[in-house]
Amino acid sequence: MIIDVISAFFILLGALFFLAGTLGLLRFPDVYTRLHALTKSDNVGLGLIIIGLMLQVDSWLVAAKLLFIWFLVLLAGAGVAHLIASTAQKRGLKPWKK
Repeated sequence: MIIDVISAFFILLGALFFLAGTLGLLRFPDVYTRLHALTKSDNVGLGLIIIGLMLQVDSWLVAAKLLFIWFLVLLAGAGVAHLIASTAQKRGLKPWKK
């Protein structure tokens, strides 16, 4: 029972981080701040959800697979964010200033 509550807490907290990243995507003014909001919050949100799921599994192998999935998503997110930022820079997009 206690494990279920802790697991639900981590999963809900991870979902809140995903929501914060989505709000950052919608509210921030330029591509660079939007990328920052998405990559940071999505990585933390997925990590919290993975922790919540790891508390529910019965096998260490499944827990290791979840950690491996998180690692792959971290690598993919960093690579894609770099590609988007470098493309924006090559096209001359400047950071937003007041």
